[in-house]
Amino acid sequence: MTALYDEIGLTYARYRQPDPRIQRLIDDALGDARSVVSIGSGTGSYEPSRPRVLAIEPSRVMIDQRPPGIAPVVQAVAEHVPVSSDSFDVALAVLTVHHWSDHVAGLREMQRVASRQVVLTWDPRGFVSFWLAADYLPEWHEMDNDAASLDAVTTVLRVVEIRPVPVPWDCRDGFGGAYWRRPEMYLDADARAAISGLARCDPAAVERAMAQLERDLVDGSWNAKHGHLLDLDEIDLGYRLVIARS
Repeated sequence: MTALYDEIGLTYARYRQPDPRIQRLIDDALGDARSVVSIGSGTGSYEPSRPRVLAIEPSRVMIDQRPPGIAPVVQAVAEHVPVSSDSFDVALAVLTVHHWSDHVAGLREMQRVASRQVVLTWDPRGFVSFWLAADYLPEWHEMDNDAASLDAVTTVLRVVEIRPVPVPWDCRDGFGGAYWRRPEMYLDADARAAISGLARCDPAAVERAMAQLERDLVDGSWNAKHGHLLDLDEIDLGYRLVIARS
């Protein structure tokens, strides 16, 4: 998946800002850990403030967008983390496991290098009703069912707890379901470029879906069917925080 991010990652620093509410949930899951290795860390979102933090990221495009002053980064893949066994309290992976070429190997590496693992992923069963996938781009949901999402993670890790991660209506992190109450954002090509799930879909299918969405927003069809969402402050789209121990 490194090649994918080298192509689509140019807008990440702009559209994939850490959301403070999700950050609090991650920080709470990290608990009293003093050392954290953040695997597949991208541009540095959600990296905790700890005495010792190391980022692992394969894409040079993503690394080059990391702001100054955050954790040191090593260019490497999740399947081969270049640190000693049991050298960190927690291994953290945020919305990244589905991009690994071998998710089992990557999760095993998380177990090797840290006594605890914290993984933000999603359950496709919670995503199935999301209007963008259900009404406009069903292949997105079908594809994500095959990705290394919640079931794949929990099959490998020794899970202690699974916590829901609601998506706030004004989520600052523009991942796949972030704009559930701001449908016009999906019409922004730069915003879409920062959503890897859309980037993996057939471009022609995405263009057709966006054209239909734009028509439905203009003529009021979207609002007639989904306007009730405008009264919600947050929604559960299946995003889950998995807490595990080696």
